[in-house]
Amino acid sequence: MRLKKLTYFLLFLITLTACAQDKNPVNNKNTHEVVVSDLTNPWGFVFLPDNSLLITEKEGKIIHFKNDTKTEIEGLPEIYVRGQGGLLDISIHPNYKNNGWIYFSYASPKGEGKGGNTAIMRTKIKNNTLIEKELLYKAEPNTTKGQHFGSRIVFDREGYLYFSIGERGERDINPQDITRDCGKIYRLNDDGTIPKDNPFVDSKDAKKAIWSYGHRNPQGMEIHPETKDIWTHEHGPKGGDEINIIRKGKNYGWPIITYGKNYSGTTITNQTEKKGMEQPLHYWDPSIAPSGMAFISSDKYGDWKGSLLVGSLKFSYLDRCEIKNGKVVKEERLLDGIGRVRAIEQGPDGYIYVGVENIGIVKLLRL
Repeated sequence: MRLKKLTYFLLFLITLTACAQDKNPVNNKNTHEVVVSDLTNPWGFVFLPDNSLLITEKEGKIIHFKNDTKTEIEGLPEIYVRGQGGLLDISIHPNYKNNGWIYFSYASPKGEGKGGNTAIMRTKIKNNTLIEKELLYKAEPNTTKGQHFGSRIVFDREGYLYFSIGERGERDINPQDITRDCGKIYRLNDDGTIPKDNPFVDSKDAKKAIWSYGHRNPQGMEIHPETKDIWTHEHGPKGGDEINIIRKGKNYGWPIITYGKNYSGTTITNQTEKKGMEQPLHYWDPSIAPSGMAFISSDKYGDWKGSLLVGSLKFSYLDRCEIKNGKVVKEERLLDGIGRVRAIEQGPDGYIYVGVENIGIVKLLRL
């Protein structure tokens, strides 16, 4: 009897290990060049018109990298650094050359209650110091939970600002309730006001900035270079990381539908689809723990043009997703084993740059 139990236990361990293994093939015909070294957690970065970089360190620093020199920017707001929270994404206004506006997301302790929640600020830089700081959005309520802050920022071709906020560990309360923040994609005018055609502006008690809901923890968001659609990816639980195309007012299902399970292995729901809820374009099982997102739209990488790149925190590589007819038809590992990939951007020179924890920012090179 004891031998039988031991056999079952060993089989369980083998199954568990097999399920945890990523199945994507490795492409070794690529390498990297370190562009910015000695960064701890480069959560986001953006190129300025002079090709210098603004980089966020999650611990609460903005670094300006120019001519191989790092300069720390002063004057940041108070940042709530806990768990997955801290200083997060950074972007610039589409008309930055003329107006100088910089946007970043961060965990803020402002508001009632202990802890913090995700906020969006816009600001300018003068003499290496933030000036004209404007808090555009602050999610409520505060909580001391350390998970699921989101958060990525993009501008669409009309100049609207979109950003993501995770459900802050309140899966059964926040994502499906449009009267509450968190577990949402939001849309604002560039000055923080609410666009008149947002989907829930006329809904009683709704958060008027919401663009879509039913999200878990989106840490990737990008505008498709051809269709101009908003693409996101988000962390699932155990399995069920998703790529989604974001549509106005749509419900993306979390936690009513999911392809994942609880971390303990128990079932969250038996439903993977339901009327009125959107299906992901793609999902990962096992989870890769995605962070960062970019399309290759330049000619620097040959037939990789058109691919979607997604960082894997869990398996330490860059996932190249080949897309045809609206489906991911092939995946492969680039920069395999490089470390936890946190952020990805295509630079003005057409090359892909990747933020890697405890390394810095590297340039992807195809051999």
